[in-house]
Amino acid sequence: MTIRVTLTSISVGDQDHALAMYRDKLGFVVKHDIDLGNGARWLTLTAPDDPDGVELLLEPNADYPAMMALKNSLRKDGLPFTQLAVDNIETEFERLTAIDVMFTGPIQDMGSVKMAVFDDTCGNLIALVENT
Repeated sequence: MTIRVTLTSISVGDQDHALAMYRDKLGFVVKHDIDLGNGARWLTLTAPDDPDGVELLLEPNADYPAMMALKNSLRKDGLPFTQLAVDNIETEFERLTAIDVMFTGPIQDMGSVKMAVFDDTCGNLIALVENT
């Protein structure tokens, strides 16, 4: 038996706003967009070169008090909610900066990885990571 991750989520308050960031700026593609009938959608995305890979759920639960406390604590401490892998962090940093994605600082070389943290405009800090 093999256990693997098939889905992970990012807490968002407005799914359309989050879609504009994760699809239109970061480059993910929509895998599922299913109306749940209560003003929310089952909205998942995948990497464009891995449509059967891990799905990223844009989960509409930012009004949930425990989630808000977690997000606020992570932001206050400058800690990313999750990380996204890139092949070339310098190229992605330049591309995203050019389209007004706000990074918290420059790329950091941490030995075996390079990392840069950005604000996803949905209340989360997200790390871009390149394994070196």
